[in-house]
Amino acid sequence: MRTYLLRRLLQAVFVLWAAYTVSFGVLFLLPGDPATIMAAGGGDASTVTPAQTRALRHQYGLDQPLAEQYGTRLLHALHGDLGRSVRNGVPVTRLLSHDLPTTVQLAVCALLLALVLGSAVALLASWTRSGPLRQFLLSLPALGVSAPTFWVGLVLVQLFSFRWHVFPAFGDEGLDSLVLPSVTLALPGAALIAQVLAKSLRTALAEPYVQTALAKGANRRRVLFGHALRNASIAPLTLVGIMIGNLLAGAVVVESVFARAGIGRETAAAVTAQDIPVVQGVVVLGAVTFVLTTLAVDLLLPLLDPRITATRKPTVRT
Repeated sequence: MRTYLLRRLLQAVFVLWAAYTVSFGVLFLLPGDPATIMAAGGGDASTVTPAQTRALRHQYGLDQPLAEQYGTRLLHALHGDLGRSVRNGVPVTRLLSHDLPTTVQLAVCALLLALVLGSAVALLASWTRSGPLRQFLLSLPALGVSAPTFWVGLVLVQLFSFRWHVFPAFGDEGLDSLVLPSVTLALPGAALIAQVLAKSLRTALAEPYVQTALAKGANRRRVLFGHALRNASIAPLTLVGIMIGNLLAGAVVVESVFARAGIGRETAAAVTAQDIPVVQGVVVLGAVTFVLTTLAVDLLLPLLDPRITATRKPTVRT
């Protein structure tokens, strides 16, 4: 286990370095000049003088060679300093810590909702004896994955806010304002979970031990929930780490559609203004979340299937 944790730790360090490096390179390939955008302050960039641009570039180190900028920023990041926003001069860590609770609240609600909806669809499709109902339930995941997130959000706002006046359309005050964004963000993940879990349940229900349990008189509910579900849940559980990354990416769209404060809106504004420190801070935050989530999932998998641990044990030679 110690060797496994050390290997995963090294992989985590590599993932964080790669995420930081790729984001740094991509942001510098974008057209435009961050100093000019910052000097314009959201107005007409043609009114910005070259002297103003040069002063801002020197102030934020943008006039240094690219390799020197990368080395300096990376060294500071290793000490926990992600720099300051070029838009308002606020430290990136303070911006992220201020916006993170709202996004975490949205992501956790969406993740729980995705798990409940996806599992319910897959279990009902595996439980029912009705062929048409099963086909209908199995067709829902494809629809959920293909529907664009922004379109789903606009449809929900149109129906539940403007037409039926059930939930507020915008803002982030109160639990009722969390319902529509959570549903919008959860649907793609719920569709993915339902698709994978339904396939895993079909495979598990066809195993010999299930047929043996049925032959011994076990009812379908006990076989489904007591035997097949435990083995079938391994594949959906491995998707949790990927889903966390998707939730953070989807928060950019959802928080923009519903005008919610959070990491998503901050990221959209930072990309528009080419605020490199803020964007890199968000990328590092997403990479850390992904690494920690996948590590937790890998440690939980042996609890569901002890064979995973057994396959990692070295062979003892005599």
